[in-house]
Amino acid sequence: MRVKIYTTPFCPYCKMAKEFLKGRGVEFEEVDVQEDRGAAVEMIQKTGQNGVPVIEINDKIIVGFNKEKILEALES
Repeated sequence: MRVKIYTTPFCPYCKMAKEFLKGRGVEFEEVDVQEDRGAAVEMIQKTGQNGVPVIEINDKIIVGFNKEKILEALES
């Protein structure tokens, strides 16, 4: 399973999403779009939005911290 989360350091929903994933034992790659402009551009190209968090689970994109969608993507 590939999990990537696009974040910024001061985003409270990013922190909640990371804690949610950690609490379920899910390993993920964190990308700070504030520091990595290339990653920010990649995220915007994938979603059409510039808000974080953006969570990519096996090519499924979830914009924002949505527990139900995250669990659904983890189960598929």
